[in-house]
Amino acid sequence: MSDTYAQPAAHPLRWRILGFLGVAQLMLILDVTVVAIALPHMETDLGLSRATMTWVVSAYTLTFGGLMLLGGRLADLLGAKRIALTGLLVFTAASLVTGLAGSSGVLLGGRIAQGVGAALLSPSALSLVVGLFDGEERNKALGVWSALGGGGAALGVLLGGLITAGPGWPWVFWINVPIGLVIAVTLARLLPRAVAAAPGGRLDALGALLVTASSGSLVYALIHAGDQGWLTATTGWLVLAAAVGYLAFVAWQRTTRAPLMDVRLLARRPVATGTFLILMATALTVAVFFLGTFYFQHERHYGALPTGLLFLPVALLTMAGANLTGKALGRFGARPLAVTGLLIAAAGLILPALAMHPAVVAISLAVTGAGTGVLFVVASATALGQVAPHEAGIASGIVSTFHEFGASLGAAVVSSVAAASLVAQTLSGFRGGFLVFAVIAVAAAIVAAVLAPRRAAAAS
Repeated sequence: MSDTYAQPAAHPLRWRILGFLGVAQLMLILDVTVVAIALPHMETDLGLSRATMTWVVSAYTLTFGGLMLLGGRLADLLGAKRIALTGLLVFTAASLVTGLAGSSGVLLGGRIAQGVGAALLSPSALSLVVGLFDGEERNKALGVWSALGGGGAALGVLLGGLITAGPGWPWVFWINVPIGLVIAVTLARLLPRAVAAAPGGRLDALGALLVTASSGSLVYALIHAGDQGWLTATTGWLVLAAAVGYLAFVAWQRTTRAPLMDVRLLARRPVATGTFLILMATALTVAVFFLGTFYFQHERHYGALPTGLLFLPVALLTMAGANLTGKALGRFGARPLAVTGLLIAAAGLILPALAMHPAVVAISLAVTGAGTGVLFVVASATALGQVAPHEAGIASGIVSTFHEFGASLGAAVVSSVAAASLVAQTLSGFRGGFLVFAVIAVAAAIVAAVLAPRRAAAAS
């Protein structure tokens, strides 16, 4: 782990620090979904195409996820406190630039820079949380962390509606600036001095390039498929390039002397389960928010504020699901809760495919939110519950990486499946999008029933 404490569980300021780190993480999660409700307004003001609108989400999440392991490695080498504060300041500055964007190029550039800052902040912040808490307290702290992440996704849409209907869409980015500065100053004072765990180590820039480029190729293939078809040669070549890139990444990690990550961690059942569940939870979350916001605003012509308010039940049920799961995990174990969460999400997703009506869609989003709230907690607790202290930074980076890759893939797939509805007044694409992700949730439940351990991992 990046920072060493003589008695982590006894740190007197640990819960206060968790609160500020949680708010910082909340900003990063909000910026995945806060733009969803502002996208139609950005489309009008900046003349964005469907592909560009998808990249407004994916450019952030892909950079965030692709550089996350590098951020976790930097935290291990230089200290989590230093990297967390650096990432927070980069994210804050990039938010200012993104809000000032007057063209799609500046907008996407700002989103990429936000992703860089987030990739530095998120794994180092989670590493600090894992190091500050021990035993049962660690499970409680991870429950709080997961509730903020899951609920924050839904709150992002609500906040986006309030801001977009008020001062305008640039403020969905500018609001990060004063908050980020206050948190940076506070954490600089509260966090103990950082001690790098592995001074003099090296960074695996090639590994970061391979995993980011491979993911970019896959996301671009999915976006391209919405316009040109799923069975075209270009789509096939892009998917093949992504697969080759991922294989090259794994091979490089097994041979280089300073790997970005220990790929053997993914062979551990708890870590594999956690990363799979976090991927599914985020993909489902982003997909339904993408579908929901465009359905209400494009098809039903609701304003940004009414649309945002429709997501308030989603936020509440997501946080409720996360909170209840944090309490039940030790009693029931990971497997039944993971399967239950995915089936609840599937039940919510299937409703609009059967009856596309505003009330039905609103209920669908709330039910799906409850299911994903369960998944966020099970994923984090399962993947991180048994990691050794020196593995905390990179394990946190792995979990966070799959969180953002899930968002990228969810946005790309749903944009392609629902392409017809996003560019024309038709409900077929929206129905197809909900149906596809309902099937994905059921398939994921079957995988979780086999993969997930029966009992929850005990915190080390």
